[in-house]
Amino acid sequence: MSTPWLHIVGIGEDGMDGLTPATRAVVEAAEVIIGGDRHHRLSDAVTAERVAWPSPFDALISTLNGYRGRRVVVLATGDPLWFSVGARIGRGIPPGEIVYHPQLSAFQLASARMGWSMADLETLTVHGRPVEQMIAFIQPDARLLILTTGAETPGQIARFLTERGFGRSPMTVLANMGGAGEVRFDGLAESWDHEVPAFNTLAVDCVAAPGAALLPRVPGLADDLFVSDGTMTKREVRAVTLAKLMPMRGALLWDIGTGCGSVAVEWMRGARYARAVGIEPRADRRSMAAANALALGVPGLRLVEGEAPAALDGLEAPDAVFIGGGLSAEAFGAAWAALKPLGRLVANAVTIESEQVMLALHARHGGELCKIQVARAEAVGRMSGWKPAMPVTQWSLVKR
Repeated sequence: MSTPWLHIVGIGEDGMDGLTPATRAVVEAAEVIIGGDRHHRLSDAVTAERVAWPSPFDALISTLNGYRGRRVVVLATGDPLWFSVGARIGRGIPPGEIVYHPQLSAFQLASARMGWSMADLETLTVHGRPVEQMIAFIQPDARLLILTTGAETPGQIARFLTERGFGRSPMTVLANMGGAGEVRFDGLAESWDHEVPAFNTLAVDCVAAPGAALLPRVPGLADDLFVSDGTMTKREVRAVTLAKLMPMRGALLWDIGTGCGSVAVEWMRGARYARAVGIEPRADRRSMAAANALALGVPGLRLVEGEAPAALDGLEAPDAVFIGGGLSAEAFGAAWAALKPLGRLVANAVTIESEQVMLALHARHGGELCKIQVARAEAVGRMSGWKPAMPVTQWSLVKR
């Protein structure tokens, strides 16, 4: 087993005084200390070679390996394994070579300041990431703790809340928690106008107005929430489709013929860190998909120009595949070959020609076939009647 040579130490605003005696001794004995300006300031009494975060930051692992054989300490804020640098280092250096020294995280401190139970809230980070990803968590009565990107982030989030009918939501910004300069700012989303420190944590208590947008994370968002040219997987069919695709934490979906991206967007909303690649030949539809992803809180949707099977070359192997347009034996064959074991594939067909292709593939590969027929009530003069949508033939199977 490897001998640990790298210590990753969480440090708070109280600096060295807040460390346990054992952890403090590790920092004081370090030959090399790596961290940001703030971390070096909090430990400036320690004599050691000081190294700033590398630029680009992806060079961190090679930088660390260059100091192998010396006593190396990386300083991080709070808990190094909670939305922090420790997880990245742990993916690049064998765990037996690392010792972690956690400190109270910003989430724990903020929870204590707010009097909120951590078991009953969502912890998010938009630090160095698109702020829009928090939109997916705006729910009635939800409580959110958010690590922000900078001084402007609370104002951006206040706008997201207000635009969606959550303007009465109380917001609290906490900065320099645990230090002599700790400050707090309180207000409502609809009237937020505080100037806050760049390094802060935001607490949001979501309060929905009667007309607030309801955006559940379960599939089946209303069709009118998506920008579309009319060609899209409609709400009821989309809910059934996502149920069979089974979104899971961190899983990757290929959405072949993504159109406006409704299936890919709901896949990403359906599980934490779920990812999706939308393959779409038309630029106008890729633009719509990008806009929908941003508006509904999944800005990480990746869009690829082209058609299957050619456009699938070089993509990361998926955990699930949806073929909503352009079903062919060749597209299915390439997707099925790339699909991981236990991967799910779902194809929908509206035209007779696509259904014929689907039936032939089902005869060779098995799986489940179903016909989905939906009718919606609409006005017929002064009365109401049922208007049927085009039936959808759906084929689903699991790779075992």
